[in-house]
Amino acid sequence: MSNVPKLKLNTGAEMPAIGLGGWGGTSQEERRDAWQFMLTALKASFPTTKTIPHFSVGTEKATGEAIKKSGIPRSDVWITTKLHHQHHGPYTEEYFEDSLKNLDTDYVDLWLMHWPQHSKFVPGGEDAFDANGDLICYETPVFNETWARMEKIYESGRAKAIGVSNFSVKNLKKLLETAKVVPAVNQVELHPYLIQQELKDFCDEKGIVLTAYSPTGYKNVLTDPTITELAEKYKVSPAQIVLGWHVARGVSAVPKSSNEQRQKDNINLPKLDPEDVKRISGLDRGQRLCNAANERGKVWGWSYEQLGW
Repeated sequence: MSNVPKLKLNTGAEMPAIGLGGWGGTSQEERRDAWQFMLTALKASFPTTKTIPHFSVGTEKATGEAIKKSGIPRSDVWITTKLHHQHHGPYTEEYFEDSLKNLDTDYVDLWLMHWPQHSKFVPGGEDAFDANGDLICYETPVFNETWARMEKIYESGRAKAIGVSNFSVKNLKKLLETAKVVPAVNQVELHPYLIQQELKDFCDEKGIVLTAYSPTGYKNVLTDPTITELAEKYKVSPAQIVLGWHVARGVSAVPKSSNEQRQKDNINLPKLDPEDVKRISGLDRGQRLCNAANERGKVWGWSYEQLGW
């Protein structure tokens, strides 16, 4: 068993390989109370490793509250937050400032563009859908323009690193045509049923760290016979096996758990034999479990072709 290693970003900063996923649910009450599971995670992980609270929209205030209640110095906590798909282009700077205010901090360690597509802006943050139920997206501004705005905030020092999320090789190539700053991180759905080897190879070549969301693959992966067999071999949980596999591949992961014991388990991982790492990678079936296309072939308003998936 080992503590969580750190991965060096292209900025020189060292980011913990395992962090806390900050999905706070869909209701205002759930998001408001999310500070409770974030606080237990901070206490469980410190000082063994510094935590990465990754947030969905609506949990930034809860994260700031959890850090304040923990008593842990801000400099000892790694904070990642995201730019919502509504806030591309002219909204970028305004909503970054909102993020800092919500988090009660003057900087974030990592700031990600959540999706490459730009959706319709709605005051209050509710998403706008068309008659078919698909997210309304616009052709402009393109993500290159938004990235240029993010670069300026990075240069100001208020975002110590910037990156993207849900970017394919196709869209990373488009971004790099105009980018002055290479993304430090690309956060994508990644688990043993979707190992994203081509994307990982490309990111490795460009010095971009891959971060996995939905990293354990839910029950689909956790009940796979290979995973349960390895859990018995190493005397750990199936989730620990999968997270150990991510670390062995040099991928960071942000599992979300509100259970204190599982939070502790998530940063106490087995060191897998190389052959077992290969066995787990062999489970790949290119299956998306979190963000699969709907019956119209859309994922948050874009097709697989547009996303490059």
